[in-house]
Formats: sequence, C-alpha cells, structure tokens
Amino acid sequence: MKGRADAPQDQGFLVGIIFFILGLGTLLPWNFFMTASMYFQGRLNTTELIGGEVVRKEYYFNNWMTLLSQLPLLLFTLLNSFLYQRISEAVRIAGSLVCVLLLFIITAVFVKVDMGMDRFFSVTMATIWFINSFGAVLQGSSFGLVGQLPQKYSAVFMSGQGLAGTFAAIAMILAIASDADSRTAALGYFITPCVGTLVTLFSYMLLPRLEFARYYLNKSGRYEADTTHELLKAKDLVVSLEGSVASEPTKQAILLLEQVETVDQKASVMEVFKKIWVMAFCVTFVFTVTLSVFPAVTADTQTHSPGGSWERYFISVCCFLVFNLNDWLGRTVTTWIQWPGKESPLFPVLVVCRVLLVPLLMLCNVQKRWLLPVYFTHDAVFTAIMSLFAASSGYFVCLSMTYAPQMVAGKDAETAGALMTFFLSLGLSIGAALSFPLRALV
Repeated sequence: MKGRADAPQDQGFLVGIIFFILGLGTLLPWNFFMTASMYFQGRLNTTELIGGEVVRKEYYFNNWMTLLSQLPLLLFTLLNSFLYQRISEAVRIAGSLVCVLLLFIITAVFVKVDMGMDRFFSVTMATIWFINSFGAVLQGSSFGLVGQLPQKYSAVFMSGQGLAGTFAAIAMILAIASDADSRTAALGYFITPCVGTLVTLFSYMLLPRLEFARYYLNKSGRYEADTTHELLKAKDLVVSLEGSVASEPTKQAILLLEQVETVDQKASVMEVFKKIWVMAFCVTFVFTVTLSVFPAVTADTQTHSPGGSWERYFISVCCFLVFNLNDWLGRTVTTWIQWPGKESPLFPVLVVCRVLLVPLLMLCNVQKRWLLPVYFTHDAVFTAIMSLFAASSGYFVCLSMTYAPQMVAGKDAETAGALMTFFLSLGLSIGAALSFPLRALV
C-alpha cells in the first residue's frame, strides 16, 4: 500500500519506531529461550545417584525446545486465520503480549526455585509451548496490522524481527560477563524480556493516539468501501443510459463496471498457490535446513581451547550472536541486491544447495558425538561456516517472502502473504523434527 497524498505525516517516524519495537517483541520469546540453552542444560544435564550408580541423564533439551517451539507456531498460525474474524486485533495483540509477559515472569521466578530435573524439564517444555503459542498469534496479528500501512513499514517491522535474536544474544553475553553465579545471571537475563515485552505492550497501546496510525489502521475497510462506491457509480451510469444508443459514455460505463467487478473478486487460495508455489517451496526448504541443525546441533559445539574464560562465551558469541547478526545482514542486503530474480530457475537451485552446509556443521567439534569424526576443530572454521549458513538463510527467506506477493495481483497479495507465513511455519516444524535424527547421527 502506498501512502496517499492527503495522508498525515508520521511525525518523528514514531509509528515506524513502534512497529520496529513490535517486530522485536514478536520474536523475543523464541530467541530468549533458544539463547538460554546453556542455562537450561546446566540444570538438566547433571548426574544423579540411581541404584547406587552415578548416572548422567540426557534430556536433548535443544531438540525438544526447537520442536515444541515450532509446532505451536504452525498450529496457531493456522488458528489465527480463523481468530481474526471472531476476536478483535487489539485483544489478540495486547492479550498475547500480556500472556507472554506473565510466562516470562514465571520463568524468571523458577530460576530461584529448586526442583527435580524431570519436573523442571516438564515445566520448561510446557512454558515453551504456551509462550510460542501466544507468540504465533502475536506475530500473525502483527503482520496483518502492519500490512495496512505503507510498504516501508513492513520492512521496518521485519528489521525489528531480525534484530530480536541479536538482542537476546547480547543479553546473554552481558549476563555471563556480570560474574554473578549462574542462577543470578539467569534471573537478570529473563528479566530483560519482561521489560522488553512491557515496552512492546505500551508502544502498541500508543498507536491509537497517533494521527498517522489512526488514518491507516481505522480505514481497513476503505478498499471495500471505495470499490463499492465505484461499482454503484458505474451501475447508476449504465442505468441512466439504458435504452439509448451505445455511445462512448455508455461503453465506458460498462467497461468501468466490468473492471470494478473483476478487481473486487479475489482469486482462490489454490489459484494463488499455483502462482507462488516455487517461493513457498523455497521458504519451507530454507527453514527446514536451518532448524535441522540450529540450535539443536550447533549449540553443542565446543571451543578448541577449553578451560579459559573464552569457553564461557564461545556458544553465545560464535553460535548465537554470529548467527543472528549474519541472518539480519542477509535480510538487510535484499534492500539493495535481489538476485536471482523471482522467475530465475537458479533461485530454487541455490536454496537447495544450502543443504551442503549441514554436514559441514555436523563435522565441527560438536560434543558429545558417537558416529561422525571431527574434521573442523578450529573455532574460526566453525564461525565462518555459521556466518555463511546464517547469511544465506536470512537472504533467501527475505527474498522468498518479498517475491511471493509480487507474483500475484494486488488484490491477492494478502492471500499470498498468509500462504507464505504458513509454509514458513511448516519449514520450521519440519526442521525441528529433523533435528532429532541429525543430532543422533553426529
């Protein structure tokens, strides 16, 4: 949607800043739980005395976290397509933010609560499921909201999403650098998204007070109203000229009537899918490859120089920070470079070629391992592979999501966006499921 000439100005780009914060807030839940994997594994992967023997229990936290994050994302992305007709956008967004805030508070409180590993694992998995369920409703509703504004605001929103992971990684690095004990550092870490979610909620509540936001967001029915108005005008003109000779004004009126009726009819979901199926495949495949090893495999990589202070920072820096920075960089590059083109057969070929990076990451110093040897022990090699892996993920995802609406008529762009969101979620879920056998292969 382009800005209208009579539209008010976004003073100080305040609406843009709010949608940047809203984009950041939609992905805080997933990123903060994912980045905190060291804390959770520290509480779970410990030894217990069972039957007089010391036994180490393995919970495969990263695998289960990934799976139980992405399954509700897929299910509630579908559910949101029905909820938006029955529950107001304000309730869906504000309600989801409040629920996410409460779940983060509960997680922060549990940092100081001692409980058995099995119970802690069950409570954590339940929290991950529910927090990502509300996060899915929040994300889907926010995409619909920003879609009512000029196109540049969608780019700002996605930029905020891209920086959510970096924000979480930096928060974890600061928590480690605080030199506090692990429980206190984790408490400070989980208080951070509580504050972030609260800021997101207040920012969203500010939107109705801004004239620019009111102009666009209160006129979601403007298209339908304008179309109906033009349709009635055309019909009135035809009726007024009915029975007369088919003059040029009559022909123009009939042509206008046919054009408006054609514009008003949206294509079916299957018709839209037939036009964008290549992009749907690409976004599904990109996230399938990405989630199959990140973070379930990559978070278990160890530095080749253990024992020093660098060991404490290695995963936070070389795995999470490097991934999120390069993912954001890959998304940002698409602002200037969009190659290959949406019609190019090279595009899906390059997307499929990313699968070659999976065995390279599995051959890094991932511990514990049972089957595969370690070929790449140096931290620099792992960091380089992770950088390429993340940048290509962000680049191809952003291109796929950008190309799809361009391949259909303007009236069908919303349907194309909804379909792409579903296939994005599908790729995340398939990748999460594949992370179990791939981790077992290492």
